Amino acid sequence: MDFVIDISCPSKHNRNMNRMDTARRAQVVRCLIEGCSINSTVRMAGAMVNLSCERLQADEIWSFVGCKQKNVTAEKVERDGTCGDVWTCTAIDADTKLIPCFMVGQRDPAVARDFMEDLAGRLSNRVQLTTDGLKVYLNAVKNAFGSDIDYAMLIKVYGNAEEGHKRYSPAVCLGCERKAIEGNPDSDHISTSYVERANLTMRMNMRRFTRLTNGFSKKVENHTAQIAIFMMMYNFGRKHMTLGTTPAVKAGIADHIWSIEEIIGLLERREQKAA
Repeated sequence: MDFVIDISCPSKHNRNMNRMDTARRAQVVRCLIEGCSINSTVRMAGAMVNLSCERLQADEIWSFVGCKQKNVTAEKVERDGTCGDVWTCTAIDADTKLIPCFMVGQRDPAVARDFMEDLAGRLSNRVQLTTDGLKVYLNAVKNAFGSDIDYAMLIKVYGNAEEGHKRYSPAVCLGCERKAIEGNPDSDHISTSYVERANLTMRMNMRRFTRLTNGFSKKVENHTAQIAIFMMMYNFGRKHMTLGTTPAVKAGIADHIWSIEEIIGLLERREQKAA
């Protein structure tokens, strides 16, 4: 998925009359970054390709749309569309902390395939990739990269949660198994720690990902738009504390830290070209 961010005027019938200026759009983006809901859509896009990453990690983060999976009914699906469990696949460059792509969907073969094909299409060289032990990645990575990859899985072994903590606490991790799948991955770099930390940042910074909250997304389109805005800001607009700059600058695809106004400028340039 390219970074497609939608923030549009309220009226679909007279867009010129209701068009927001840059300051107003910047204000909307700031609100979205803080986790407020979005009620409308306009496009703002940017893509990252020909990346010279060397060590990538991929993982998934859970959330839900509309209601928890156990509360999904046929009537809710017919009325509201997609609802229930939703997973966001993310990948991160271990060296620059750049997140080159993400994908929202289910933990199934189709999403894994599309996610890995998207990731492969953004790279300019052979990489080492680590995923968790989710089996759908096996065919997805093979189909996307063939043999031109050093691929390993980090398979975690879990025990039972302590009594009284089963509902909200994760199971206890008893250990990890590093398993080479393709090529010759360096065992010292078979890890998912960076992508897991990035997913924690998502959960801490977007209320839609907070557990036990009423701030969840009501529509999957809004959920995806919020993630896209977060990813754009994470890569281009927010200084990474350990890097001293943004992941985009560290990766060499930007020469400075972008302001929100510059990000909004992507939309205005797009509209000018379309005019």
